[in-house]
Amino acid sequence: MSLSLPDELAHVHACPNRELLAQALAAAVADDLRAALAERGRAVLALSGGTTPVRFFQALAEQPLPWKQVAVTLVDERWVDETSARSNAALVRQHLMYGAAAVASFLPLYRAYGHGPEQALPELEEELAQLPLPLDVAVLGMGNDGHTASLFPGGDWLERALDPAGSARVLPMHAEAAGEPRITLTLPVLAAARHLYLHIEGEHKAQVLQQALAAEAGPPIATVLRAARTPVQIYWCP
Repeated sequence: MSLSLPDELAHVHACPNRELLAQALAAAVADDLRAALAERGRAVLALSGGTTPVRFFQALAEQPLPWKQVAVTLVDERWVDETSARSNAALVRQHLMYGAAAVASFLPLYRAYGHGPEQALPELEEELAQLPLPLDVAVLGMGNDGHTASLFPGGDWLERALDPAGSARVLPMHAEAAGEPRITLTLPVLAAARHLYLHIEGEHKAQVLQQALAAEAGPPIATVLRAARTPVQIYWCP
């Protein structure tokens, strides 16, 4: 199938396979980071976890960039320590922050105290406020239920996290499909990104996305795409 979306919402970049998709996405993100560095001397990049972005992280790590001037953070995180195989922070450290990219600064979202993400909110808000927001680049993924970041359908904090007038930069999320408790950047932070990307693979994900945007009240991915300040750049392969 082909992935076709309204131009005012998104620009689709289709690639024939996952390797070429990772290379193309890495090149585009690196170009945006270079532009930010040339303009402001610093760039902020927010990344998603899961299994899909591993090739992309590795391709991005090979891009020639002044990594010391790049701040990396996460779009969301499972509330697990970096010793867990489900840690997004561990994934970024392993597959992106090596070689030349090892000197980039990194702001993980998990904090190893308390009983859940709620207790870490004040500290995370303070640390995110020290980044030169808005994000220069945010790279999102999408689940089969239409969630993106940790904005899960049915999540207990979803309404507040999707409030376009909300002041919170980060909020907790508990949802049946999420497994562990989560922490996530909110809609205002994601939608304000200078460059917002969506990285998806497979025909099923393309179908989920098209159905989400066709629905009058679609899942969270539809809300994020409709709120973005510029058309979202969607990188996809069958």
